Amino acid sequence: MAYYFGSKRSRWTPYLLLLPGIFFYVLIALGPSIATSVYSFTNATGLKGAQIDWIGLDNYKEFLFMGQAAKDNFAALGRTLIFCFFVTTIQFGLGLLVAVIINQNLKGRNIFRTLYFMPVILGAVIQGLIWSLFLFPLGGPMARILELFGAQSEFLGGQPAEAFAWVIVIQIWANMGTTMIIFLSGLQTIGAEMYEAARIDGASSWQVFANVTWPLLTPSVNTNLTLNIIGSLQAWQLFLVLLGYRNGTQVLGYLIYAVGFGQTSGSVTSSFRQGYAAAASIILFLLVLVIGLGVNYILKRREERIMG
Repeated sequence: MAYYFGSKRSRWTPYLLLLPGIFFYVLIALGPSIATSVYSFTNATGLKGAQIDWIGLDNYKEFLFMGQAAKDNFAALGRTLIFCFFVTTIQFGLGLLVAVIINQNLKGRNIFRTLYFMPVILGAVIQGLIWSLFLFPLGGPMARILELFGAQSEFLGGQPAEAFAWVIVIQIWANMGTTMIIFLSGLQTIGAEMYEAARIDGASSWQVFANVTWPLLTPSVNTNLTLNIIGSLQAWQLFLVLLGYRNGTQVLGYLIYAVGFGQTSGSVTSSFRQGYAAAASIILFLLVLVIGLGVNYILKRREERIMG
């Protein structure tokens, strides 16, 4: 078998070219991940000069089994799964619907593509500020609309369930553009002759979608489901910007941030517990890993069944 990188010293060329990438991967991704797993077994606070002691599994035991804090953690875990379910299903459905509509030969479709994708590029802080102003209960646009019907709402400042639901809405609005673009890319790989053949055979619009579009969108379906599930399980920035640390609204990702950086009493700063937060992040990682691998296994089997 021929070796295409020469001989002697030239054989090291591909390895030398890989070194910068490997270095930055270890520095930015692998290194912090290993450090997090190590810190999860300590009482690290993150404060300069503070002593760090090895405490074994104590952080994990406290997170999972000890008192009211463990109950609150499991409640946050439950809200994380609820958030993931609603964000994934609604964002997936809306992204597919919008992509199918925009893929038609409609006037101004490029403008609509831009409008739907624009929220993605704004960032969580700008997204949160926009919606905070829009939902402001004392004279905000949404409050004015409700006043026309004699109704009122505190929106993000209302009951935890109402505030939590609004974050779901905003999360979908903020990220649906990515789902739409991935579906749109998949739709544009389907040849027009496939649709023409189906219509010649007398297929209705729904039959064309169910038997041509949907099966051939399988790679896009897999990508979107995986990204939506993992992204929503890890989401926390909008909770920080929109709600802060409020009982009944925390998800696991925000709980990790709040405990690690001392924000566990509204706007009051409490003790920093980065070792405990590291243990919680490992638990979240395992949750994402188990769900991600399970979903990936199911999607691969579906792809093999459909695509062959």
